[in-house]
Amino acid sequence: MTALGAVFRPQLPPERLKSVARLADASGLDELWLWEDCFLEAGISTAAAALAWTERLRVGVGLLPVPLRNVALTAMEAATLHRMFPGRVTLGVGHGVQDWMAQVGARPASPLTLLREYTLALRGLLAGQRLTTEGRYVTLHDVALDWPPEHATEVLVGGIGPRTLRLSGEVADGTLLNEVFTPDGVREARRLVGEGRAAAGRDPGPHRIVVYVFTATGDDAAPRLARELARAGLADVPDLGVAGDADRVAATVREYAEAGADTVVLLPTADEPDPEGFVRFTAEAVRPLVD
Repeated sequence: MTALGAVFRPQLPPERLKSVARLADASGLDELWLWEDCFLEAGISTAAAALAWTERLRVGVGLLPVPLRNVALTAMEAATLHRMFPGRVTLGVGHGVQDWMAQVGARPASPLTLLREYTLALRGLLAGQRLTTEGRYVTLHDVALDWPPEHATEVLVGGIGPRTLRLSGEVADGTLLNEVFTPDGVREARRLVGEGRAAAGRDPGPHRIVVYVFTATGDDAAPRLARELARAGLADVPDLGVAGDADRVAATVREYAEAGADTVVLLPTADEPDPEGFVRFTAEAVRPLVD
């Protein structure tokens, strides 16, 4: 069954998260996704709050920019969340926006090398391993978590380009695709991930694909979606995003699922007038049509 989620955009003030998260939990939404965007809101702190305010909701962070975070710190924070809220946390890591990384003096010369070293170390620490490694960017000497997660965890890698998607197949448990992917783009991404898994000698087992989809509903849905795509420089991309009622949105979710997405996360426009209403629409109107 395809999981269905929605994004709490960090353009909203942090104090708005409580009402959105509680509504998502009460309405039966599968997943609520949070962003760590510079210089808006942090991912781990918002995830902890959302998890504490809810009972069953799964919370994802997509994504944590690895140049900003020492891998041991990310592992400690992730393990803490997994132990306090088992089975309810998904974390994605990625390059981050390179212009933002440059603003804080953290832009690496080789983002791909950093992401490879980081993801391998993060997964190892969360698996309870004691690590000593000296890479180009990640250095650990006899490091192990005292409180690793008690159950298996997943680390997703976010990516757009072919090399990052192949890397995700090589080293990650799943892949996070952002809102630039059409259903055909998801098919191609899954193919590239498969190439990475094969190159690394990994078995063709489960590898979760999560994708964001621009979504607008209501009387002004079409113009709001058009403005969002124009702001993102994506106005000329065909079949990107969906505007319409629950039937139209559910049909698009099914298209993404058929293309290989395991989780479809509806992304409201930046000018969405009712974030709580968007969550309710996703959970109560769209979800029953997707099952």
